[in-house]
Amino acid sequence: MARLLQFQIAVVWIVVLVLCSEFVYCNNGRRVGDVMDTEFSGFSVPLEHSFEVDDVAKFQVRGALVLKAGREPSVSLTQNQLSEEDRAKLKEVAAVDGLYRIRVPRVFLQADRQTERQMEGYLTAFVRACAMVESHLSDVITLHSDVSGYLIGISIVTFPGACRGTEVEDEVDLEVFNTTLSILAPVNAPGPETALFLERMEQETEKKGKNPQEQKSFFAKYWYLILGGAIFLMVSNSAQPPAGGGREQS
Repeated sequence: MARLLQFQIAVVWIVVLVLCSEFVYCNNGRRVGDVMDTEFSGFSVPLEHSFEVDDVAKFQVRGALVLKAGREPSVSLTQNQLSEEDRAKLKEVAAVDGLYRIRVPRVFLQADRQTERQMEGYLTAFVRACAMVESHLSDVITLHSDVSGYLIGISIVTFPGACRGTEVEDEVDLEVFNTTLSILAPVNAPGPETALFLERMEQETEKKGKNPQEQKSFFAKYWYLILGGAIFLMVSNSAQPPAGGGREQS
């Protein structure tokens, strides 16, 4: 009877452990799966690109922007390799001087603010496809945000940025993206130092009040110089002979 009871207890414990591992993370009470993935990888939004010979945009996923949780925006980028078909098409678009476009959805750059209401639509930027080819898929993508961390713009440049007609090998140079990702947020300008200015004005007023000599006017300070200059001019004018004097007669 005791053995049967021990066997039943063991079976119950096994069932409890299976249910716990299936639905709940036992150490902290959180579900396994999405929550833990978000904790390690953050919230991701798609980065899409389009390059068509007829210049009609048909976006497909190029990679993903992974937004990390925290007060300051922190973003990393994961990207797919270009397939052989995409490499050939990109060179065709470059040959007709077409455009290479990218776009991202309008989101907050903080992972912990994704539950807030988002604006619909996408932010788009483009470069010449030939520049993308000749740069060997080396580009710089800049995300522009407002003071609240909301994404308001995106830009892309390549290095080098000019198209020189350089021949590029598909397998070697057009397979892997070499991207530098940066975030550009506005910086609050320093406010006017009104308090410091008023303090200096008060100090100057106090100094003038303590020394009334400084409050004298220009004429009160330098009257003797002005008077001496006037006397000198009068003496100089009286000493000069009259102009146009008569000639002596013999």
